[in-house]
Amino acid sequence: MKKLVLDFALQLKEALNIGKNYHFKASKKEFANVVVTGLGGSGIGGSIVQNYVFDKMKVPFIVNKGYSLPAFVNKHSLVIVCSYSGNTEETLAALHVAKKVNATIVCITSGGQVASYAEQKKLDCVIVPSGMPPRACLGYSLVQILFTLAHLELISNKFKNEIKAAIKLLETSKEEIEKQATAIAKKVLGKLPIVYSADNFEGVAIRFRQQLNENSKLLAWHGAIPEMNHNELVGWRDDAEDKAVIILRNEDDYERVQSRIEINKKVFKKYTKTIIEIYSKGTSYWEKAFYLIHLTDWISVILAELRELDATEVKVIDFLKKSLSEIE
Repeated sequence: MKKLVLDFALQLKEALNIGKNYHFKASKKEFANVVVTGLGGSGIGGSIVQNYVFDKMKVPFIVNKGYSLPAFVNKHSLVIVCSYSGNTEETLAALHVAKKVNATIVCITSGGQVASYAEQKKLDCVIVPSGMPPRACLGYSLVQILFTLAHLELISNKFKNEIKAAIKLLETSKEEIEKQATAIAKKVLGKLPIVYSADNFEGVAIRFRQQLNENSKLLAWHGAIPEMNHNELVGWRDDAEDKAVIILRNEDDYERVQSRIEINKKVFKKYTKTIIEIYSKGTSYWEKAFYLIHLTDWISVILAELRELDATEVKVIDFLKKSLSEIE
C-alpha cells in the first residue's frame, strides 16, 4: 500500500493518458441528470467530483451507493458505473436497472462482470489497470469520470491542465508531504480521528475517513461545515482527550466558513488538546484536492505502520463478501 500511495502522481499521469486515448461510443445529447453509481474505493471518486461540478454543471449530479437507482433515472439520464473489480454486487444491480430504463451508460472498471456486460450490450467501458485494492486506484476512476463529463460537454476540459499542475505539485512536494504526514500520524496515534472540512471539500474528508478505516484499521468520523454547526457541535460536551480533531482547510474557503472554523476550534479546545489543521496547496480545485488526498493517504498508511498493522489487509470485508455469497 505504501508503494501505491508513493506512486499516486504517476497514477494520475496514466489516468490522463487512458482518458485521452479512449474513444467514446456515446455522443452529446441533452441530459436531465447524471448519476455516478459505485461504492467504497470505487465510488469515492464520484463524491469528490460531485463537489467539483457543483457550480459548473447545469443538471443535477447524484452519487448513488446502493443496489438500485433513483426513480427519476430514465432515457434522459447519464449513468456512470464505477466498479474497480467489475464484480461489486450492488453496482452490478444498479447497472442492470440503468440498462432497463435505457439510460446512457458509461462503465469504468478493470474487468470482471461489468466489462463483460458492457461488451455484450455494446456499452462504453473504460478499462483501467487491474490487480490493486480499489481504494488505491482513486486517480484512475476519478479522472475517467471527468473525461466522460467533458466528452459529453457537461463540463469543460479545464480539468486536464489543473490535474497536470497537481501532478507537478505532488512531485515537487514529495518529501515535505511525507514528513508532515509522519508528524501528524504520531499525534493521531492512540486516538479516534474526527475529520472536518468545508462543505465543498466533503468528498476529500470522506476519502480520508475511509482511508483511516481501511488502511489504519481505525474507527473515525467526518463532518462538514457549516452543517455540523447545526447539530454535531452540540455533541461536544464531554472530555474527549481520546479524540483527535483534524481540520482540512483551504486558504480560500468561504469567509463565513473560515470564521465558523475558528469559533469551532474554541469549542473543541475545551475537550481535547489534539487539534490539527492541514492546509492545502495550489490554486485550482484539483491541485488542492489531490494535495490533501495524497497527504492524508500518507497519514493513513503511516498510522498502520505505527500500529504494526498491514495497511492492505481487509479480511473483514472478505468475510462479509463470502458470507453474502452463501446466502441464496
